[in-house]
Amino acid sequence: MLRLVVSDSSSLPVPAEAVYRVSDPYAVQMTFHTGAEETVQWVFSRELLTGGVRTPVGTGDVRVWPSMTGKGTVCIALSSPEGEALMQAPAGAFQAFLRATHKAVPPGTERKHVNVDAAFPDSPPPPVDSPQRKNNNA
Repeated sequence: MLRLVVSDSSSLPVPAEAVYRVSDPYAVQMTFHTGAEETVQWVFSRELLTGGVRTPVGTGDVRVWPSMTGKGTVCIALSSPEGEALMQAPAGAFQAFLRATHKAVPPGTERKHVNVDAAFPDSPPPPVDSPQRKNNNA
């Protein structure tokens, strides 16, 4: 459960789900339940979320940082054409989720889990004189 900060002294609970897929190892998808049947989905860089646990990171639409008040929370600021939101996540649960993603795909090994051919099935083959083509024909 995350909290939507509405003022300096008030916040509202927001049910949220985070999903990590080994097949998309650089990303974490979060679904925020904003109403009875309404959801908002955001896709975050796993590296950005991991960095934000310890130090402020991000610019533009997504910023993440540890709470400066010592309340054991991680802050996530979101900005889009539809509006802005400041969310707070319990640091312990947030870190446990990220540790599980790192166990599934250790940082630095993400590339091994990406199937570029499946992601771009209609891409043309490399030029005849490219290193990739030469290695495939060797």
